[in-house]
Amino acid sequence: MAEVKDEDLRSQHWFGKRSSMGFGVRSWMKNQGRPGDMFEGKPVIGICNTWSELTPCNGHFRRIAEYVKQGVYEAGGFPLEFPVMSLGETLMRPTTMFYRNLVSMDVEESIRANPLDGVVLLAGCDKTTPSLLMGAASVDLPTLTVSGGPMLNGHFRDMTIGSGTHAIKFGEMMRAGEMEMEDLVEAESCMSRSQGHCMTMGTASTMACMVEALGAGLPTNAAIPAVDSRRYALAQEAGRRAVAMVREDLRLSKVLTKDAFENAILANGAISGSTNAVIHLIALARRLGVELDLNDWDRLGKDLPCLVNIMPAGDYLMEDFYYAGGLPVVLDRIRDRLNLDALTVNGKTMGENLTDVKCWNDDVIRTPDAPFKPSGGIAVLRGNLAPNGAVVKPAAASPELMKHRGRAIVFENTDIMRQQVNDESFDVNADDILVLQNSGPCGYPGMPEVGNLPIPKKLLKQGIRDMVRISDARMSGTAFGTVVLHAAPESAVGGPLGLVQTGDMIELDVEGRRLHLDVSDEELERRRSEWTPTTPRYDRGYARLYLEHVNQADCGADFDFLEGNSGSAVPRPNH
Repeated sequence: MAEVKDEDLRSQHWFGKRSSMGFGVRSWMKNQGRPGDMFEGKPVIGICNTWSELTPCNGHFRRIAEYVKQGVYEAGGFPLEFPVMSLGETLMRPTTMFYRNLVSMDVEESIRANPLDGVVLLAGCDKTTPSLLMGAASVDLPTLTVSGGPMLNGHFRDMTIGSGTHAIKFGEMMRAGEMEMEDLVEAESCMSRSQGHCMTMGTASTMACMVEALGAGLPTNAAIPAVDSRRYALAQEAGRRAVAMVREDLRLSKVLTKDAFENAILANGAISGSTNAVIHLIALARRLGVELDLNDWDRLGKDLPCLVNIMPAGDYLMEDFYYAGGLPVVLDRIRDRLNLDALTVNGKTMGENLTDVKCWNDDVIRTPDAPFKPSGGIAVLRGNLAPNGAVVKPAAASPELMKHRGRAIVFENTDIMRQQVNDESFDVNADDILVLQNSGPCGYPGMPEVGNLPIPKKLLKQGIRDMVRISDARMSGTAFGTVVLHAAPESAVGGPLGLVQTGDMIELDVEGRRLHLDVSDEELERRRSEWTPTTPRYDRGYARLYLEHVNQADCGADFDFLEGNSGSAVPRPNH
């Protein structure tokens, strides 16, 4: 592989000019105490930081950035840190998914507009990972990702508790009268006891695993706890490696190939990862021109067992997963299915990275011969209720509900739903199917994580803990239950889900991949003729842009004008 020469570095179009223009850019950069030799042919590595006190998962990223910088300096590079909008899952409304595409634009334009030769992405909280990868892919410089790492295990009294998962469980216990408010308040600090993102196999942990499985991060990146010194050592190694990637011209497009995406889908099944990964990986692939759709998810995950015993599907947490050997063990145990020749950011193939992998706890990471659950992949359902597809996570569902016929109980929106499920006189039975409309990309807007509808209060008191639930929304990766999500097209743009009425019969058959509304075509056509859209309307700003250009869930919910990429051509001078 030919080495990129100093004079060919992209940054030299800024720093290497022997003119008044070069004088200006070097002079102003020197006001931060930069010595002159930093501008003389050293690869400039941008450190894209999503640190924010409003994003608790990423609150330690300033320290991680310092370790990346140290690695860049050691390898002869010039590190420059820059901020982008941060997406804090716990605080932002209406949902961080609403802003994922905006952040990807922030990342893309920040990278392209500045004198950068390579990039290290610092991501942790759910949407920060896909948004940074999507933006970086649209520029296609040498790029790798450092994840922030999960929190330490939660401990409440005699229980090991997991972020998100136990927040949901404790909330249901409160509604059922099984837990007091004083207990809930005490559990808050017991659940979140260190820096880092959710330590369950929620979306944050899933996307960190996707980074490693895609080959877009260094081996072991996914699971090292945020406060473990090895997280910072990996960050320093990433800084060194970023400089080498620039010299090798190892661009993101050389790593994120169809083979890499297939590896990630297989890994997601083996870890029983979040359904959110479906939308994010499809969106990322479309930025690179890689053909990836729901059929790939179903084809690759259909007979893949779940090997990882982690909440919400299992018993352990990410800290235990790392001590057991982490994602390399999972990848090694499904290596016969993987594309082992896929190139990764450390310059080695996936197969080379899986040499001498050992598991230290077979109860945390099971073998394919004795899996934790028989089905770990994402099942893609189709039928007249979701012509373009819907998804369900079998490992999180109740086996007895995987084939079910029931009466639809329809909620037009989340406000109505929250009111009715807490009404103990509500006409609902355990065999009914809860249907939530108008919660997709356009309907909410932003496709929030409201798909795991709460069990009606009167049923909770009867001991019911799961029901079939269907929506065009998403579900938190920390959640659980027999929940059908991402129904496309969504109800707010005229999809069949918006035509369902309370009392209709719905058939779910996960094994048969079928989701059917037992209403005649003629009746559906009559309802469609009377249907009126309820999509929120905005006259200005980002919300208007979003509603006018967002794709449906089966296409990754990206903006239509962001598919493909614009590359890393140096823009015209600013003076």
